[in-house]
Amino acid sequence: QVQLVESGGGLAQAGGSLRLSCAVSGGTFSVYVMGWFRQTPGNEREFVGTISSSGRITDYADSAKARFTISRDNAKTTVYLQMNSLKPEDTAVYYCAADPRGWSNRRDRQSYNYWGQGTQVTVSS
Repeated sequence: QVQLVESGGGLAQAGGSLRLSCAVSGGTFSVYVMGWFRQTPGNEREFVGTISSSGRITDYADSAKARFTISRDNAKTTVYLQMNSLKPEDTAVYYCAADPRGWSNRRDRQSYNYWGQGTQVTVSS
């Protein structure tokens, strides 16, 4: 059984930074494309970014480009989301996800097979 556990959320000031981690157990982490999504109350879960199984390719939503960086450590079966220059509109519950149905579906939340429980990020102005 594949399990994903996020950590690192919390409160940050605008302009500050946070790093989220997502530890994966079970399955074969090194073959999974990993994604990060976020959700605010009353809204759909939205794509933030993704990283290929090798870690060589990343893709980001426009809202995350130039501010957020995804990386992974296959030896530690962990993926990271480094968030810099945080804005109040980044406030959300952040989720990591594993193994979409192909790289072409990497932005589609419905294509991911495994999800973490989420971690709250709150950015104050």
